[in-house]
Amino acid sequence: MISDFHQLAQKVEQLAEQSNRMRAENTELRLKVTELTSTNTDMAARMQQAHERVTEVLAKLPRAEQDAE
Repeated sequence: MISDFHQLAQKVEQLAEQSNRMRAENTELRLKVTELTSTNTDMAARMQQAHERVTEVLAKLPRAEQDAE
């Protein structure tokens, strides 16, 4: 009987330790998600700026149809 309680106590302790580890991992993952979301937003803005610059450059180039005339 005492052995059963001892085993149960060990399992509860293991469960508590695992819960703490998972809580810490969850916190780390949430921070990583926040960081990556910020990076993604920055990269999307840079891509948009690059697209706008390329569009402006292309608009300044003479068209092939105009050269053929």
